Amino acid sequence: MKLSAIQTAEKLFKEKYPKAKAFFLAGSVLRGEATSYSDLDIVIVFEKLEAAYRDSFIFEDWPVEVFVHDEDTLRYFFEKMDAASGYPSLPTMVNESIVISGEDDYSNKLKKYAMAILDSGPESWSKETIDRARYGITDLIDDLREPRNYQECCATAGILYDSLANFYFRTKNVWSAKGKTVPRRLSQEDPEFALRFNSAFDSLYKEGSVDAVIAISEEILKPFGGFLFDGYKLDAPKEWRL
Repeated sequence: MKLSAIQTAEKLFKEKYPKAKAFFLAGSVLRGEATSYSDLDIVIVFEKLEAAYRDSFIFEDWPVEVFVHDEDTLRYFFEKMDAASGYPSLPTMVNESIVISGEDDYSNKLKKYAMAILDSGPESWSKETIDRARYGITDLIDDLREPRNYQECCATAGILYDSLANFYFRTKNVWSAKGKTVPRRLSQEDPEFALRFNSAFDSLYKEGSVDAVIAISEEILKPFGGFLFDGYKLDAPKEWRL
């Protein structure tokens, strides 16, 4: 019989990472959202590493992804990578995790640190960044207004889905999301808006109608000047030459 997620994580710690200072199990298995293809997301912290790394493998019939750090590399990813990108993957995993093993006081310290990063929010977008995103979304919308075929329409809509959600989150100065995490994050932020956002894309994919997606895009961009094309100029850095 296949071991449970927690039993598997405990066995993995004992057999492969017994010297870890902290060993966290996170992901969909803890939220009750796992499917038969879900993996175990595990964050492991050692006293000192030459470099952080990510490793994927099968253990006890479970697909496992481990994110291996020491405290310095963990801090770098929290503060320099995730805070800058707006996608709080690693601090979210640590914050929502359960401690499988390791030093309790140390593990709790790292969890509090992850929570502090999440509470502080991402870096704010500048006007230049907002305008660049407006321009990109406008370009995608123009491609949707009269797509050459259904396949191009779906491909464009897939890019727009993430771009639009990211714009919505970042201009509200909250953490962003992408892909399958967007619906959950939208529902957490504004359940009513999440319904309208997802309904708009449902209409596009199920009925081929782009009107609702264009309308909600216009709604999201309106407070920041709306769609942007005419007069937009973006200078390349002077050092970009061979």
